[in-house]
Amino acid sequence: MEIKHLSSPPLFLGDNLALDFINSEYGTGDNRHDCFDDARSVIDWLERVSLVPTGTVAPPELLEEARQLRDAARAVVHAAMKSSEADLTVVNRVLERGRPERRLKWDRDTQRYGVEVRTGTDSSAGLLWPIADALVKLVTHDKFEYVRQCEAHDCILLFHDLSKSHRRRWCSMATCGNRMKVAAFRNRKGA
Repeated sequence: MEIKHLSSPPLFLGDNLALDFINSEYGTGDNRHDCFDDARSVIDWLERVSLVPTGTVAPPELLEEARQLRDAARAVVHAAMKSSEADLTVVNRVLERGRPERRLKWDRDTQRYGVEVRTGTDSSAGLLWPIADALVKLVTHDKFEYVRQCEAHDCILLFHDLSKSHRRRWCSMATCGNRMKVAAFRNRKGA
């Protein structure tokens, strides 16, 4: 399979953080695109979804950890769609190592107690923890049944169908939906 590295922005069609992360590798057939070609591209993606502040420094292992999490997350979603088991090692590792630290603190200005949350933005697991957490929430939520794969025969993108009728069929009407409708029209005219 040929994977091309892109400088173009990733697609955000999944209507869910975990699905959009999985969709950072996309394409049709054997022509797949990977939006993560170095650690900086992963940080750019995390900045774009407001998970890290601008200028966050990427730990050296971030690219490898992000790709492992993406592959594991894809496997978990596909397994959940088939009501079967998947290897949870990578997801659970990120959940354990990256868990934000919560502390109770006294705020002198408001004269009240509050919760201080410290995220581990100095480690790859800390940076990726919100994605693993979103995956957990997605696959354990009762609306998981509306997670779908695009119906275009050569598209791998996943999305959460949050439409009122739950009849969404394609990752995007502008791309796959249009291609499939044109192909169906040609098939009808040719027959």
